[in-house]
Amino acid sequence: MGRGRPIGSVIRNNIAEILFVMGKGYGYDIYKAYRVVFPPCTLRSIYYHLNKGVQTGEFAVESVKKEEGEYSWGSVVEKTYYKLGSAARVQGDSKVREHFERKGEGRGVRSIMEPNNL
Repeated sequence: MGRGRPIGSVIRNNIAEILFVMGKGYGYDIYKAYRVVFPPCTLRSIYYHLNKGVQTGEFAVESVKKEEGEYSWGSVVEKTYYKLGSAARVQGDSKVREHFERKGEGRGVRSIMEPNNL
């Protein structure tokens, strides 16, 4: 066994479960779903684990989009959209699937738990 802290995180695993159902998403959207389905954590922690997950290959940046609107800090926001990376290990958590079924969102909600999708 190697020395030091093992790589991995419960929060990153939960984010991977959310992205598996969402397909792609930006930080705040992932955070909102996380707070409903899993024990609360901070938005800062979600962004930390998204960035760490990109480094470990669990997540990948799909795109970065600038959107205009009326925000307290100005008229433009930059949203980084994430998707699952090649190193992601997803179990197919039924709590996440049920949350998105209730909302009517997510990719492939109809058959997300089929073995060929895992």
